[in-house]
Amino acid sequence: MTKKPEPSANKNKAHDWRHCPIGSHYVREHSMRIPPSKKHPKGLVVIRHAHCRTNMHKTKDLLSFDEIKYISERYIKDLNGSLTMKSIKEFGKLGDEYDTLIIGWVRYWNDVLKYKEPLDPKLVKALMGSESSFKANTKPPNGAYGLMQLLPETFAYLRDGAKTDLKNHFVDIDKAHYLDPSANICAGVRWLFRKKSIASSILGRDATWIEAVADYKSYLKNMLNGKNPNPDGMKRFNQLYAEINDKKS
Repeated sequence: MTKKPEPSANKNKAHDWRHCPIGSHYVREHSMRIPPSKKHPKGLVVIRHAHCRTNMHKTKDLLSFDEIKYISERYIKDLNGSLTMKSIKEFGKLGDEYDTLIIGWVRYWNDVLKYKEPLDPKLVKALMGSESSFKANTKPPNGAYGLMQLLPETFAYLRDGAKTDLKNHFVDIDKAHYLDPSANICAGVRWLFRKKSIASSILGRDATWIEAVADYKSYLKNMLNGKNPNPDGMKRFNQLYAEINDKKS
């Protein structure tokens, strides 16, 4: 069993859970093949230990898939808390399977981004339920992936600040890991924070998290224009959010 690496002592980190300082990203232990040479005609396979590597944004914060898994396994899996929907029976055990990951990644991004109004993990669970019904393997033909139903262009947006208006705190997840529950939730929560900023720009004031959800679902502009003021997707989200808060929907 591979021993988990200790976090870096460097204090210039985006969060206490991070292994690597800002400007670098975590790379897990992996095997690497060395090409044949005169000394080793058949080549070599060596083990490259876990390490921090300078990221493509250099001085900015980037969260790699390897570090998402590191944080999940070292910190999030032991968190306490439940987001049980007491009166929603349709999801069965599946409805509570991802509570710890939701709680963990909401805590992480609240700590890193420090928005004036913190994000409620219950809201994220209701959003997830309305998007994927907690089915982690949901993927195209509808075009969106996983628990948080993220599009490939959303993953690209979160990864590549040079081509978007995202300035910092990037998330780098490749297609092979779009369906990974922890990575998908991490990226989805990051995207919801971004949608709150975008919704605030659209509204000319600080958007609520409910309005951020509306923009996450691509409903906000049509709702404001009166084209679809009460879309079914928002009705479903509001129902689940009411249930998770033990309120009447």
